Amino acid sequence: MIIEDTILEIQEIEVPNSRKEILDSIASYCKKQIAKNDQAQLNFICTHNSRRSQLAQVWAFVFAKYYNLPIQAFSGGIEVTAFYSSGVEVLQSTGLKITNYEGVNPKYTVHYQGDVLNCWSKLYNDKQNPKSSFAAIMTCSHADDNCPLVSGSDLRIPLTYLDPKIADGSAEEIKKYHERSLQIASEMNYLFSKVDT
Repeated sequence: MIIEDTILEIQEIEVPNSRKEILDSIASYCKKQIAKNDQAQLNFICTHNSRRSQLAQVWAFVFAKYYNLPIQAFSGGIEVTAFYSSGVEVLQSTGLKITNYEGVNPKYTVHYQGDVLNCWSKLYNDKQNPKSSFAAIMTCSHADDNCPLVSGSDLRIPLTYLDPKIADGSAEEIKKYHERSLQIASEMNYLFSKVDT
């Protein structure tokens, strides 16, 4: 599979209206920030920064490049673990080139359109993440409930996803990660297409 084919597949997925309302508010924020600061920053936050927030950061990075938008994507958690291997595997299966450094919490480098994104599990307020002028996008309800204040954020929006972790160790594991990745990708495509208009 090549990434261009995956993007065409993603663009055929219909995003539910209930999700569009949330995504439209993020798109509106991005437009205002770009007009004001020449860029927008999105920090995707989940409890462990191991699955949903990482997938969201990667797909936001891809679609920001695809639509040629000055939007930077970050991710973090309220605990540090590691970017789960099935999430990485599913992203590689879409045609994205991903390299990594080994270790307990490996750093992965995602390559797209001549640019790179470094991904690893970190706290949402890690030194690599923005300290001000960003939107905190809460990708899991646990982090949303247990991290009531994200210092420095202009906006906090719950955009929660079901955790593919429920399928870990089962025959359905890769299928569930693929489903969640496509859902997140379709929503990032919708979001960035609205900023582009």
